[in-house]
Amino acid sequence: MFRRFARPISLFLILLFVFAIPMAGSAQDDMVFYWVSHGAPTDPVWTYFLEGAVQWSEDTGHEVRTSFHSGDVPSHQEAIRAAIAAGAAGIVTSTPDPGSLTEVIAEAHAAGIPVIIINTEDKTSGRDAYVGGDNVVIGRRWAQYLVDNGYVSEGSFVWMPVEVPGATYQVLETEGIASVFDPLGITYEITEATLDQAEIITRMSDYLTANRDRIDAIIGLGDLVTGSIARVFDQVGVAAGDIPVVGWGNSPETAQEVLDGYVNAAMWQDPQATSYMGLSMAMMAAVGIPPGFDIIVGTLYGADTAQVYLDIMTGN
Repeated sequence: MFRRFARPISLFLILLFVFAIPMAGSAQDDMVFYWVSHGAPTDPVWTYFLEGAVQWSEDTGHEVRTSFHSGDVPSHQEAIRAAIAAGAAGIVTSTPDPGSLTEVIAEAHAAGIPVIIINTEDKTSGRDAYVGGDNVVIGRRWAQYLVDNGYVSEGSFVWMPVEVPGATYQVLETEGIASVFDPLGITYEITEATLDQAEIITRMSDYLTANRDRIDAIIGLGDLVTGSIARVFDQVGVAAGDIPVVGWGNSPETAQEVLDGYVNAAMWQDPQATSYMGLSMAMMAAVGIPPGFDIIVGTLYGADTAQVYLDIMTGN
């Protein structure tokens, strides 16, 4: 199965901890960490998160056992309990739904195991620290981008497709979006696209065909949906740039869409760094250095810088 408060800290200090701690003695030689994702192994962005975990293991010499749970909350909870039973040195996990991990995090702490949340925050979960984007702020930035650039105003309608309605990331992103749109009288609708790529394109194409006349802008609440914009537009007959689009940008498809004009701006989540820093913080906590800070990531890029992120994702 396995394979905020925020006080920022410099990357230099984190790396100093990472590489200095293992030299302190042989007690750390057999440390095993667990990395648990609510995502799907077929989701492109989680490939990059996984790469960060693998790189951290290679650089530090510590074992990292990884697992994906595709939004299955009971399976995710059971994976953390298995990590606790195995005596994990630390657990790094994303959050499938708000409150879904509070109980198992308490169980981990009772066993003396630190828990670092990555990717999807849950401030009330009891986690030791968070590494990732502030999804409320990210949602607000998307909405404000559309407003500031004159793409939407009072009376506009924004379509917001998402893979998993009700998931933590969608709830928090929508909170941020609502804080901008609601006072301005801008309406929006969230629709489910699922985690299957072919089904995503079908559902998005059907919705766009039926609602094209009233859609003033689109916010892609997940990487799979934002990365499908070009294929959906081409299938329905919508030209690049006809509908302004913002959303996640952690896939080569989306970076290319930004370069080609299908997507106006996309959010890079620093996925490899997120996993790397999350595991670094878990190791710090495991050897008695409690992290009294969070690490917040995320960069909104446009056509002028999209090539930088495309090169990162394609290894160029």
